[in-house]
Amino acid sequence: MRNLVLYILLVNSLIFLPAPVRGEVITMDLDEAIMRARVNSVDAAVALDKLRTAWWEYRYYRADLLPEIGFKATVPAYYKQYSSYIDADGNPTFVPNNYLQINGEFSLTQKIWLTGGEVSLSTSVDYLRQFGDGAYNRFMSIPVALSLRQPIFGVNDVKWNRRIEPVKYSEAKARFLSETEEVAMQAIAKYFNLLMARENRDIAEQNLQNASQLYTVAQEKRKMGSISGNDLLQMELNLLEAQSAMTDSESELRACMFALRSFLNLGDDVEIQPAIPSEVPKVNVSFDSALEKALLNNAHTANLKRRRLEADYAVAQAKGDMRNISLFAQVGYSGTDHNIAGAYSDLRDNQLVQIGFEIPILDWGKRKGKVKVAESNRKVVESTLQRENQEFEQNLFILVERFGNQDNQLAISRRADEIASKRYSTNVETFLIGRISTLDLNDSRVNKDAARRDYVNQLYLYWSYYYQLRALTLWDYAADAPVDIDFDTILK
Repeated sequence: MRNLVLYILLVNSLIFLPAPVRGEVITMDLDEAIMRARVNSVDAAVALDKLRTAWWEYRYYRADLLPEIGFKATVPAYYKQYSSYIDADGNPTFVPNNYLQINGEFSLTQKIWLTGGEVSLSTSVDYLRQFGDGAYNRFMSIPVALSLRQPIFGVNDVKWNRRIEPVKYSEAKARFLSETEEVAMQAIAKYFNLLMARENRDIAEQNLQNASQLYTVAQEKRKMGSISGNDLLQMELNLLEAQSAMTDSESELRACMFALRSFLNLGDDVEIQPAIPSEVPKVNVSFDSALEKALLNNAHTANLKRRRLEADYAVAQAKGDMRNISLFAQVGYSGTDHNIAGAYSDLRDNQLVQIGFEIPILDWGKRKGKVKVAESNRKVVESTLQRENQEFEQNLFILVERFGNQDNQLAISRRADEIASKRYSTNVETFLIGRISTLDLNDSRVNKDAARRDYVNQLYLYWSYYYQLRALTLWDYAADAPVDIDFDTILK
């Protein structure tokens, strides 16, 4: 099998396989069908889109850890309204306000990985223009301010994201590799469906030809009295059955042709001629070796790890929500004046410390219950993961056993096909000289057809098991190397 890297490079460099001409008959082997599926099929495109989505999510997480430069401004805010006012004698009144305000702020913000807080460095300026009698301008500047926002007992989201997101992206990459192998398995299934349909058509065609010839010979034999009328009727019945089988096989062949053609995104009138694979990979796979590779490469391992982490994160969030205390502190300088230069010349300290907290006095066990629910869910997840891991190992064991036996099954079916074909040819010749009955001839024909179909089916099972094994272990056994790609290349 060609390396998976080649298939993916074909996608990204747009070096597609030549498109068949309308009405063209193309001979396609299994390797080419798999390669076309990986390049042109809708399933391959869906797998790549899912990988790109996971990549952008991972990029968002990485960017969220880096410093962020921001700018916010109000340009302008105009107010003309009456506001309530209490004078020195305690009398309420309303005073007019008519002013224009403009402000802007640059900030540099960085999340603190260790504590989950946030620190920012900012500079800002405010402009106020008062209209009406005694109009004036006013500027206020904060040349530099250092701010800190820190939850005291809350969960550290940054820490948990740093643990979960890389595992999540590793899972997505491994799943993409497995899905490309699953695309190959779909191509194999559709290819062998077409191959079996063509074999059935060829069998039906050959049987129809033989039945027609044998019926003609039987008519002559009946005229000479060398066979009974019952044998002649049996030969006519065989001819009718062969004609019916030929019609059914043609219809099935067209249906399987359409299915493979659509999957490979070929033209509606392209005719595919499949070729029976002459060779199969000769590899020996042990369960211990396959399990080691599967646990190292398959998305299953990353999936288990991610779900455990997410369950732990839910418990940590529930515990953090039991009490909410946060700290906000800001230190810097500020200045104010009627002109912009003066607002930056006579600077004064500008400090703010604010601690807010929310602690339940009586919540009837609501927050404690939330923690217990999260802990119970974590236990459910652990039990579920344990069961899924057992099923994964069991399925892998069964697959390795089946693949290990399939080489012998394939050899047996190949030899049976050869013997049944030779036996039928011999029986046709023997029937023509009148030494066997039509029942014996029919029996040999049925055995020949069944042996041929079984051989094609055993060949399909071999390739199906082989790619199932590749999908689970992400290991190319023919090349004795991991199934891997350059993700940076395909995600550009």
